[in-house]
Amino acid sequence: MIPHYDVVVVGGGPNGMGIACYLAKCGLSVCVCEDRLELGGGVENAEPLPGFRIDPHATYFYGAAGPPVTQLELAKFGFRLNYYRDLMGAVNSRGEAVSLSLYDAERSAKYLERYSKRDADAWRLYAGMPRDSMVRLLRSIYWTPPPPVGMEIPREDLPWVKVLRENLPLFDMSWLDLSLFEILDLLVENETLKAGMGMSAWYNGPHPDWAGTGIFGLTCNLLHGISSGSPAGGMHTLAHALARACMHHGVRFLTNCKVEEIIVEEGAATGVRLSDDAPVGFRTIRADRAVISGVHVKSTFQKLVAARHLPLDFLERVRGISLKGSSLFTLALITTEGPKWTGDAAEIYGETYPTCIFMPCDSVEMVRNQTRDVDSLNTHPVRPESMMVPVCQHDRCDPTRCPPGYHVLSPIYLQVPPPEDHAGGPRAVNEAKEEIIEAILRAIRTVAPNLTDDKIVAKFVNTPHDSSLRNLGFVGGGWYGSRQADDEWYDKRPLPELSRYRTPIERLYLCNQTSYPGGLALFAVPYNLMHILIPDLKLAPGEWWQPSPDFIPEEV
Repeated sequence: MIPHYDVVVVGGGPNGMGIACYLAKCGLSVCVCEDRLELGGGVENAEPLPGFRIDPHATYFYGAAGPPVTQLELAKFGFRLNYYRDLMGAVNSRGEAVSLSLYDAERSAKYLERYSKRDADAWRLYAGMPRDSMVRLLRSIYWTPPPPVGMEIPREDLPWVKVLRENLPLFDMSWLDLSLFEILDLLVENETLKAGMGMSAWYNGPHPDWAGTGIFGLTCNLLHGISSGSPAGGMHTLAHALARACMHHGVRFLTNCKVEEIIVEEGAATGVRLSDDAPVGFRTIRADRAVISGVHVKSTFQKLVAARHLPLDFLERVRGISLKGSSLFTLALITTEGPKWTGDAAEIYGETYPTCIFMPCDSVEMVRNQTRDVDSLNTHPVRPESMMVPVCQHDRCDPTRCPPGYHVLSPIYLQVPPPEDHAGGPRAVNEAKEEIIEAILRAIRTVAPNLTDDKIVAKFVNTPHDSSLRNLGFVGGGWYGSRQADDEWYDKRPLPELSRYRTPIERLYLCNQTSYPGGLALFAVPYNLMHILIPDLKLAPGEWWQPSPDFIPEEV
């Protein structure tokens, strides 16, 4: 017998599970098909040695300012978040450091005054926005769907522009055309601060030199400070809580069940076909109301939907979606000592320790050097002038990450080209692991010289090539799925006609990091998709559902 569900979701990552939970809470029958044995996608932990938990992909939960955590009642199902009062810092090879806190802006401003009074005053204004205004700003960007396809909104009426004009005296309308580095050039002069904020934006969103994305780079840093933390016990505890919430509402999970095809009949998605080796007694699952693809937009239209159902020009534009900008080499170190800093950093990071520190942030030019290596030369950075890395150390706030007497520096990220683009071929990064590790360690030791080889117990690596083999969602090994440049952002992400999560196939929807607003563990994509599905599927959620006040319905 062929099973029927109202909705079939392809992919059991955080976005797929998120939309499944929303729909099941509305009373629909939902089946989630996951290729791997384990749910969670990029929200996972590895325990390479007993008692040591590392994050091979995502390492922070950025969704605390959004509605989904409350709407899906994740705390009820075991989700606990360690909030970090100082999430980010940056230190240069001279030991000059900044620690950027939105909870104690004055303390951060006093640190900045060591190098620049102008920078300290700018930070006071930026971090001095009322908390409810910060949340309102973040929701207007991340937790709000783009406008209806083809609708142009006057720049002064963009939701985040309204919030900025009302709450940030520094804001100027010219910022809409600027890159993050151009905005920072107007506001601050400290190179360590600029380089740290630029790298933070690039590793979590738009590149700091991309025109027209400066506001998103700026608010990306705000997102880290006001909406961030790491799940107690590691990222996979978030997946556990979400899976429990799904099952509470009746979602059925089929793991180790690869979807070979999204079935299309008379122009509409009507179900999925599983691979022949799926460990269930059926190969076809019917979807009576919708199919939702939680996998990469390229995988959806180049592998799962037969080409005969799609226009040729559409397929060509899908092929042209860029994969640059989020393919990360991930290193984890188990050590017997944490970093011991030189210079001002020893004092600044001794008082409150940011869980993520960019090092060595000597200049903005180092960011650009790394960009040239990755995007222009199509190779992995190893030159000293290109080596700047974020180093995360969650065990300072979460003792479940490792046994007493040890430390886990995980993850340590480095941008590299997507495997398909690398000048040395798809396996070039894998073959250069040791060279890359040594380059990263040399960079770290310029600011923390105590981390010598005798202090390192073990090293573990996850490359973009590894990620692309482990997870269908990571095409090109990228956690954002496609670049965050202005031409693949907001109402143009991933393509203009797909920006509202609908597709050329009736009843087929997208819910993946390639959709707006992109990567990060936010639950923003499923929340935004719900705005589209409620009228399309004629859903009637209860009072627990609160739509974005900036959402523009189709009829408008």
